[in-house]
Order: sequence, then structure tokens, then C-alpha cells
Amino acid sequence: MPANVGQRRWTTLSGLRAQSVGAWNRGQLLRELLEPSGGYPRRRPLKRPTAAELLRDYAAARDWAGELFAGVGNYTLETAESGRNTIGANTLPIAAVFATAENEIAFAGKTRESASFLNLAAGLIELDPAFRRWALRRPLQLLELGDAALTAARVTLWLRDNPLPGIYVRQLSLPGVHTKFIETHRKVIDQMVTTLRTPEPAESDQAALESASDVSEDAHLETDDLDMTSRDGVARTPAAKFAARHGFLHPPELVRFRLLDPDIPALGGARDITVTAEAFSTLSLPVHTVIATENQVNFLALPDQAGTLALYGGGYGFTSLRDAAWLQNCELMYWGDLDTHGFGILDQLRAVHPHVLSVLMDEATLLAHRPAWGTEASPSRAVLSRLTAEEAAVYRSLVDGTHGISVRLEQELIRWDWALEQLSLSF
Repeated sequence: MPANVGQRRWTTLSGLRAQSVGAWNRGQLLRELLEPSGGYPRRRPLKRPTAAELLRDYAAARDWAGELFAGVGNYTLETAESGRNTIGANTLPIAAVFATAENEIAFAGKTRESASFLNLAAGLIELDPAFRRWALRRPLQLLELGDAALTAARVTLWLRDNPLPGIYVRQLSLPGVHTKFIETHRKVIDQMVTTLRTPEPAESDQAALESASDVSEDAHLETDDLDMTSRDGVARTPAAKFAARHGFLHPPELVRFRLLDPDIPALGGARDITVTAEAFSTLSLPVHTVIATENQVNFLALPDQAGTLALYGGGYGFTSLRDAAWLQNCELMYWGDLDTHGFGILDQLRAVHPHVLSVLMDEATLLAHRPAWGTEASPSRAVLSRLTAEEAAVYRSLVDGTHGISVRLEQELIRWDWALEQLSLSF
């Protein structure tokens, strides 16, 4: 057996460092700095040569041990005698011992980052001691956010002191806080608000809380951001739901539509109209067909058609149509991109209006426009339960890469003569 075969099973200096870096990446080392657990001195056992391997690969074992002995500084080595009955007594490292968390952090090469973390944590705790719990749960997130975490904490304290403020986020007058900051850090602010509202856990529950809270709380917040329908049944974007949670005002959702029938009386002669989603839900128009499309040019270019209305959507924002019950009495069509997210939007729209039909989202259209294919940047692999068998087959071909990796056909790249011919069959 070549000398390096056995060596690969032994804990090398780089392997030992990888263990320390792993502890850093799990936030364990930073938590130790902020709230020591009593886990130091920490002993990390080493996989070492057996007596038989010493006999067979003595030179490799000598080099392995020499590297670990040469690295002593931030750690010490426990040793044991091995090979007395085969090659002769040899002293081998059996464990690396880190006296303090600071020693192991230095060994992992993270001393500068740990100093930044302690400064940031001190700033949070100065604002409110309860933020210590947030820092313990999310030490790496704190480090990544930097000073933005302190700003988010100030927003959180303002929300605590000003429940149901009844103003727009734009009107929040705090240093360094603007609408873009809130949009970027909604989840962090929600986390911190939850921390302030949650009683201090018992000491015996602290470790379990630190390990479980990241998963449970983040799962809730991520679901809240992706689910476009709030618990009270009113369709809202993530920004609107954040506003509702914290008592901010939020601009109403808007619906833009065009009357494709020139004989329908229009408002002041206008046929391209934008109204609030609430107003749209109360309309009573003499139309029997509605076609929704995400592309603005397609929306504007759709030809005149008796009894027909065109809707301009905004991706997953089509859920603003939830309360428009009168659409249930219309033939409702959706024309989206031929990519995985296009089918995702179709599936979500059917959750609101199960009778919606897709147009120009079929395999024939996809294959007829091969030169126009692009690449979908972040394809979805979601399970879509509301597609027809034909739609599901096309969606699966896109997910599985049947025609190529991450293929997409944007709706605006479909030839207009092809689109008009297919639409004439649908109207």
C-alpha cells in the first residue's frame, strides 16, 4: 500500500483547522465569546496511525506527527505511546486541546472578525440587553450585517415605542433609515421585534433555543415573504404585509387594464385604466373574456376584441385579483413566459381563479421558437399541483432540461403573427 493511502485517514493540520472553521461557520465559537458555555478547554481527538500503519508507513507517520507538533501554539497536544511491540515506542499526538475559544478562533484565522462581532454585539446590548439573545441566535448574521444590524435595532426599538404608528414607512425619521433600508432588512427587523416580544428563556432552555430558533423563525419569515396571501385572506406583497404587521400605512395595490372592445363606454374616453385592487373588485363591465399578460408591450399590442378586457400583471402580483369575484363569470386566460416561473405564476393564479386557461404556453410554441430561447437565471423546481397534464409535461421538460439547461422563452420573443394566430383560436 502506498504511504499516503493510510495517511489520508489521519487528522492532518488542515483537517484539524477545518474542524475549527466548521465550528466557526456554525456560530459556536462566536457564541462562546458572548456567553461561555464551559466547553473550554476543548479537546478535539485526532485520528492517528495504528501500530500496523506505523510499521508499514513510518516515514509518512513521522511527517504527519511533525506537522502537528510544528503547529502547536494556539493548541497543545495530548500524546500517547504507540508501536512498542512492532517498530518500537513512538510518541504520537492523540488530541488537540484549545485552552480558550479565542485560541481556537485564532487557529481558524478569524480573530479580526471576532473582534468586529464583539463590538457589534456590545452596540446591540447597549441599545437593549434583550438584543443579546438575537446576537446569540444569529452571530454570523450579525457579523454579515455589520452596522446595519444596529440601525435595524433602532428601528425595532422605535416600533416597540410607537405601536401602530399609522404613517408610511417613507415618513419614518430615524438617522440612516429610509424606505430602501426597510425593504432590504424587513426580515431582520421582524426577527428583532420577535426577540423583544419573547420572554427571556430559562437557562436550561437556552441551548435548545439557540439551536432551534434559527430554523423555526426563519421558516416562518421566509414563508411569509413568499406567500403572497396574508392570513386574513387579503392579497398583499411582502412589503404590504410588513406594513400591516407593524401598523404602517401602505399604498394600495393597483390593477391596470385595457378595454379591447371599442364599443364599451370608457371613462372619459380612456381605454387604458389603472385602479386600486379594491375598486377593480367592484367593477361591473360588459365583458365575457379577460386575458392577463405580464409583458407590457404584449398588453398594449393586443388587438381589439368584442367583450374582452386585457390585464397587465406583475409576476406573482396577480394575486391582487383575489377579491375580483366577477372574474369567475368570465373566460379568464393567462399568457406568461415559457419558463418554470411562468408556470409557477399560472399555478398561483389558479389558486385564486381555478378556471383560468393558459395561452401560448405550450410545447408547440416553445419548439417553434428555438432561436429565441434564453437561459432562466434561477429556475424553480417547485411542485405545481394546479397545472393541466399538457402544462405539467412542458413544465417538467423545463425542470428536467429535456430541451437544454434552464431553457426559457420570454413571451415578448414569440413572433407576433404566431401569437395572433393562436390568440384568435382562443378568443
